[in-house]
Amino acid sequence: MNPDIFKILLIIHITFGMIGLLAGTFIMIAKKGDQRHQKAGKVYFWSMMISALVSIPMSYLHTNWFLFMVSVFTIYMLTTGVRSLKIKTEKDVKPIDWLITMTMLIVAIIFIFLGVKNILVQNNFGIVLVFFGVISSLFVLKDWKNFTGKSTIKNFYLTTHISRMAGAYIASFTAFIVVNNHDIIPGIIAWLLPTFIITPLIIKWTRKYQKVKSI
Repeated sequence: MNPDIFKILLIIHITFGMIGLLAGTFIMIAKKGDQRHQKAGKVYFWSMMISALVSIPMSYLHTNWFLFMVSVFTIYMLTTGVRSLKIKTEKDVKPIDWLITMTMLIVAIIFIFLGVKNILVQNNFGIVLVFFGVISSLFVLKDWKNFTGKSTIKNFYLTTHISRMAGAYIASFTAFIVVNNHDIIPGIIAWLLPTFIITPLIIKWTRKYQKVKSI
């Protein structure tokens, strides 16, 4: 393996990852839905996507299951987050939407399997794998409800967009903390802390904008 290839990928990953995190942070604190939000959203999406895509060959060149897991999860969240705005009824669902969701389901099952395997040999990283596997499975279940008209949320396309884009931010922020932790806080806490901090905000935003279907 040429070490220069990995270094180039690492520079691209870090550069676009930082741009994405800055854009994502701006989106979280700025007014939602205006032109600044939309422009920052485009920067956020493409920066995070590029960073996540180059992470996949990086995780292969230097075997790193954590990097691979975060990359796949981030790509899934970004793509479904953008696609969700185009799926307002089950008639809007395209084959690519099912392909993305089924791919995530397969990967989620693999995460859970590897997680249980690691837990059995007392490797704490197994907890993280199971956690992300279960979370991914819940998102897949949400996709299925959206795609088949079974969602109880009238504007599910908007709440899905909010939760997925914020979820991609959580994944990337998690990777940033873990890489730069240097044993400041326990590893398992570093892996899960962003999820527990930002998830309440996602719940708050989705509840603010969601419209429940009348029975």
